[in-house]
Amino acid sequence: MKFKILFFLITFFYFNSSFADVLKPSVNIDPKQVVLIQLKALMKNDSPYKDRGIEQTWEFAHPNNQRMTGPLDRFKRMLKGASYSMLIDHKENTVTEIYKSSTMATYEVVVLDKDKQYFKFKWKVEKNNKEGNLLDCWLTTAVSQPIPMGSSI
Repeated sequence: MKFKILFFLITFFYFNSSFADVLKPSVNIDPKQVVLIQLKALMKNDSPYKDRGIEQTWEFAHPNNQRMTGPLDRFKRMLKGASYSMLIDHKENTVTEIYKSSTMATYEVVVLDKDKQYFKFKWKVEKNNKEGNLLDCWLTTAVSQPIPMGSSI
């Protein structure tokens, strides 16, 4: 019996800690998946810990984007500010491809925020061409200012 309890506890904590891990960019993740990973994380920003969604979003930000918006604490303040706060804990989203080449993709993203207001963004993702561990990974280079689209009700 003790063995079963110990096995359960080890398994429980192992899998719970792995779910909390932030996904890392990979050459196997396509540009639309990058956007979807970021949006899914922002939908549940504080799960499983505070600002995990923002941290996940930061992980897929292009190094040039990180230089402009970072460090991470500054990026967190920016996302929680008036321009992007509707992304935090939003209720739903749609992602529509506008343009895609072998090195760049642009998506129209519409989110329904927690106050049931719709906002539209242009999300730009590029394949990183710099040497290093991010070579050939798709990363977000820009997200436009939101365009208000009105209420859902």
